[in-house]
Amino acid sequence: MKTIRVPSETARAQHHEFANCLHTIAGLLEMGMYERASEFIAEVTRARTTRITLQAQRLREPLLSALLVGKSAVAAERGVALRIGPNCHLPHRALVPHDLMMVLGNLIDNALDAVAAHPAPEPRVDVDVWAEGDSAVLRVGDNGPGVPAGARELMFLEGWSTKEPRGGRGAGLAQVRRITDRYEGTTSVTERAGGGAVFTVRLPRALGPGERTVR
Repeated sequence: MKTIRVPSETARAQHHEFANCLHTIAGLLEMGMYERASEFIAEVTRARTTRITLQAQRLREPLLSALLVGKSAVAAERGVALRIGPNCHLPHRALVPHDLMMVLGNLIDNALDAVAAHPAPEPRVDVDVWAEGDSAVLRVGDNGPGVPAGARELMFLEGWSTKEPRGGRGAGLAQVRRITDRYEGTTSVTERAGGGAVFTVRLPRALGPGERTVR
């Protein structure tokens, strides 16, 4: 018996919207209306990113804010809702912003892969970032298939993946573990209420007003 996957109404609407925008841009270019095509692209981009940009800016860390805006666009193209938690906020600057960006980016990529491999009626990825003293806490959840208890440590090993060999999930999570170990931090994977997985990374001494960096 064949399994027929029926996309959700949200995913269908996003697909049609994206296709219509592409067709409009193609038509404008075909007619030689290059300036209007550029204006239309800017209009569509602003409409899509205004809300997520305002939410992302609460982090007060430009690299993380820019990352979330970019990942939101990728998620929308894949029919996934990327949601930023209402309390997502870093009151202090990150000492090494690139490390936080790499951890958060890899966690989001992993979540997007998970919901793509096991589509839910309303696929979603939830992102939360907050401070606890000088520690940065990054949490990403998804409503994909979840992670078996026996695999929750293995999946941070280099090369481990539940996907086909061509997938890169193992490399991304292995990088998360390497960065976390450098901070003497922690990683955890738990079950999400309602199904799915929640990844939480805690990086001690990642935030502060000084110029010191983590070695």
